[in-house]
Amino acid sequence: MITKDQLITAFNNQYNENPTNFYFAPGRINLIGEHTDYNGGHVFPCAISLGTYAAVAPNHTNQWRIYSQNFTDQPVQSFSLADLTQQPGGDWANYVTAMLDVLQKQHHTFDEGLDVLIWGDLPNGAGLSSSASLELLIGTIANLQYHLNIPMLELIKAGKVVENQYIGVNSGIMDQFAIGMGKANHAILLDTNTLEYDQLPLNLDDNVIVIMNTNKRRELADSKYNERRSECEAALARIQTKFDYASLGAMTEEEFDETTS
Repeated sequence: MITKDQLITAFNNQYNENPTNFYFAPGRINLIGEHTDYNGGHVFPCAISLGTYAAVAPNHTNQWRIYSQNFTDQPVQSFSLADLTQQPGGDWANYVTAMLDVLQKQHHTFDEGLDVLIWGDLPNGAGLSSSASLELLIGTIANLQYHLNIPMLELIKAGKVVENQYIGVNSGIMDQFAIGMGKANHAILLDTNTLEYDQLPLNLDDNVIVIMNTNKRRELADSKYNERRSECEAALARIQTKFDYASLGAMTEEEFDETTS
């Protein structure tokens, strides 16, 4: 856990002032339902206590200045709110500009710049949704700092747009949904086809969920993820030549067996 005092000290070191606001977005794990979210199926994720923190202060310009304590080899990056185009080699900063660009294209207005320090305790590329955590963090910062009154579900959908249209990962909505709707000591049973969900108590008693570090980086944009989705879409297209199903997740087990027999 990163403390408030640590955030204040790190922020002051970069911007020579103290932050005015603090934010946090968790990471997530998925208990069951791998590769079903983009097929319109059910998933059962939950938020975790690790996540991404931010310290923020208005800077009275039209610039956002951002710094990540996780990438100390990189300097403070700045960009104008009038130009939110992706930057070659921008890496993590492109998630920031992309999220703001999506919200701006939805006709939300940002009236001044911010100084932002990001610091996460999620291992990068570990499969705990550090990118979705950053997306929802930035969306929440913009929503509250600029008094936009955007419902959480719309921020969740905006994060998915970032992944699909800006980063190039053809993912479903599970990661952003689990982070945005996460609740302490609960897991979420989500129908990704309808977005209907239930927050179900997760009473582990003396049991624990173990997250193992395999030391194998998991970068969705560089993995077989998009290929697997394409294969699922090709399978659905073949099924749809004979049966009227909108998604693989809309089929019962009996119906799936019927179509493949």
